[in-house]
Amino acid sequence: MTTLDRKTEQLSATTLLRFATAGSVDDGKSTLVGRLLHDSKSVLADQLEAVEHASRNRGQEAPDLALLTDGLRAEREQGITIDVAYRYFATPRRRFILADTPGHVQYTRNMVTGASTAELAVVLVDARNGVVEQTRRHAAVAALLRVPHVVLAVNKMDLVDYAEPVFAAIAEEFTTYAASLGVPEITAIPISALAGDNVVEPSAAMDWYGGPTVLEHLETVPVSHDLTACHARFPVQYVIRPQTAEHPDYRGYAGQIAAGAFRVGEAVTVLPSGRTTKVAAIDALGESVDIAWAPQSVTIRLADDIDISRGDLIAPAGDAPAVTQDVEATVCHVADQPLTVGQRVLLKHTTRTVKAIVKDIPSRLTLDDLSQHPAPGRLVANDIGRIVVRTAEPLALDAYADSRRTGSFLLIDPADGTTLTAGMAGASFTAAADPESAAAAADDAEWDF
Repeated sequence: MTTLDRKTEQLSATTLLRFATAGSVDDGKSTLVGRLLHDSKSVLADQLEAVEHASRNRGQEAPDLALLTDGLRAEREQGITIDVAYRYFATPRRRFILADTPGHVQYTRNMVTGASTAELAVVLVDARNGVVEQTRRHAAVAALLRVPHVVLAVNKMDLVDYAEPVFAAIAEEFTTYAASLGVPEITAIPISALAGDNVVEPSAAMDWYGGPTVLEHLETVPVSHDLTACHARFPVQYVIRPQTAEHPDYRGYAGQIAAGAFRVGEAVTVLPSGRTTKVAAIDALGESVDIAWAPQSVTIRLADDIDISRGDLIAPAGDAPAVTQDVEATVCHVADQPLTVGQRVLLKHTTRTVKAIVKDIPSRLTLDDLSQHPAPGRLVANDIGRIVVRTAEPLALDAYADSRRTGSFLLIDPADGTTLTAGMAGASFTAAADPESAAAAADDAEWDF
């Protein structure tokens, strides 16, 4: 790969932003997304025509931009978002993958799904209602999932006469709460999704606000792709042994680099066996390269013949994760059937799937006030709680706080393959040092008016 190819790939990676929207029912999430797509010229003519037609059938004079994302018939009939809607759009400055998630309490699992890969979360608040319980839930979920950037969009400012004190009070309350959870960056923006104020274009009605619009912030927020700072991890997906006349001794381990970078000559450890060797060669797109990084799909060849199979993990010798059979984690239960103590499950971590048993459910988290309900005995749909799982074979897991990719896992029903639970290994929240540090974080938050 040439230097130009590397620079092109790096540029492509840094100009992609995955973000999710969240908020209470009727706070205007779908309208905000529709306005964002419409005003950034990301809506095709036939899509807009279909929305205008559906709006006229409902007796509305202006097109209901929420219909651009609320695609299910039940969503349109009830006027709510039920499932996660993914939209792809781009501006000259950046490409976006957007997940519009539901606001209802019973769809918390959908928000977890949508925000699990997001680098930014937009949390909407109705300016008339301020911070409510569901707002706190969504901030807590964003903190649990280690979403690095959170935008507080105070919507419907047109219904409170664009009053600066209303926005300031809501921004201060939310920022203090989110900072106490360990959210690293909070940006508050006053908007009116219906009127288009501060969504794509600055609002003439809020000249007291001097910060960015929603789109401007999305285009400029720094997205860290400094892969040299990540823990390098390579889950083996497939062992390649052609055993042909041309390649009689070829043995390569194919997969996608989950994090970090690997270099030829680097000492590595293969887990869970713990055997150490060196990277002899790296093949990418049919060519040998000296270095490869996430999320490239490559084949790594090692200096020694080691018993390696699908599910094994290759990591730098001096930076390998701990191997364990006792997994302590925070989980969100996503299945309708409950998760109970003693239940036998399959645990899927990267490319490895092992048998496991739920040994304990120490607590269930009450997201309203972040209190712990001890020893609930089971978790039902949308519950978030702490569990302890014993696996039949050792696993090499990172803490979720260190790596969202190799610190996450799924629990699966062995009977029918249903996904039961999404897990995050390690501690729940990033601990705030003390109330004073939380207050200091709130003071330093990026909201300006």
